[in-house]
Parts: sequence; C-alpha cells; structure tokens
Amino acid sequence: MRPGVGMQYIGASVFLAIIIVVRLRRPTHSHSRVDEAFTVFTAVVFGVLIAATAWGQAILQLVGAATKATH
Repeated sequence: MRPGVGMQYIGASVFLAIIIVVRLRRPTHSHSRVDEAFTVFTAVVFGVLIAATAWGQAILQLVGAATKATH
C-alpha cells in the first residue's frame, strides 16, 4: 500500500461513521425509500472501508468467536 493510503481509508471511514450516526439519530417517521437506501448504502460502504483495517479484522474475529460460542 502506498504511504498515506491507509489514512485515506481511516478518514473516509470516520466521515461515513459520522454521517451514519447523524442519519440514524433523526426521527424514524416519514423516511422515503431513497432516504433509507442512502443510509443502507453508506453503512455498506463504511463496512467495506473498515474491513480493510486492523480494527475491522479485530471486529471480524470477535464476531467469529461469538458465533462459534453460540453453536
């Protein structure tokens, strides 16, 4: 990976996380389908960006361990 590219992922992830939190804190009434689709799209992009980081890998391992513990 080129120098500085990792910081771009982190910056984009933080930006999307802020957008998601702001959108989810709004009242839940009268959302249009486009509004809901945009929220889902930003959440998916956030997940893809965060998965490439060490923090994302730690979350994946934690969820995997929790899944194994329940079966």
